[in-house]
Amino acid sequence: MQLCVSMCLISMGSKATTVYFIRHAQADNSVSDGRMRPLTKKGADDTSLVDQFLQDKGIDLIFSSPYKRSVDTLATFAQKNCLEIELVEDFRERKSDSDWDRKNDFIPFFKRQWADFSYTLSDGESLSEVQARNISALKVILAENAGKNIVIGTHGIALSTIINYYDNTYGLEDFAAMAPITPWVAKMEFDGDCCSGIEKIDLFSV
Repeated sequence: MQLCVSMCLISMGSKATTVYFIRHAQADNSVSDGRMRPLTKKGADDTSLVDQFLQDKGIDLIFSSPYKRSVDTLATFAQKNCLEIELVEDFRERKSDSDWDRKNDFIPFFKRQWADFSYTLSDGESLSEVQARNISALKVILAENAGKNIVIGTHGIALSTIINYYDNTYGLEDFAAMAPITPWVAKMEFDGDCCSGIEKIDLFSV
């Protein structure tokens, strides 16, 4: 686990809102349709780590990217606890450029994107665009659910931009270290929409 430095003080007497961002378990990248890409067999098995981790957290609400791999990562926990998964379109992953060769261009492309949040190739999203819509959706949830314990199903790039918004020291090296770990958790505490702390949790080592 890694705990970042607090960024604001919790108001006296107020209950923090806790958000557990759950990056999906291992996805089957042989499926080109990002929205419908399923989990691998290993990914499906590893969702038990998410279920076990969340069981004692007093979760009130679950939101998720509408992408299948994110929803399926949370499905077992939701079913066991009789919680609905509310889909939020703006929590979806970055839209890839049509002319981006993911296999060959991944490292140089993301180095460029992290160096310049406005950079993209053609019809894909820049990191600033991904960040803007994810933060906008998050702020709505925080405003409507103060003091609750919340789960949000998300993706590697999307979650990295959320963390970067509240901690601008989080950059490419942090993203690269997190990228191969699926599922992965970022626990964030909020007073209103002010982030007071970020804890990064590797479920394979807890």
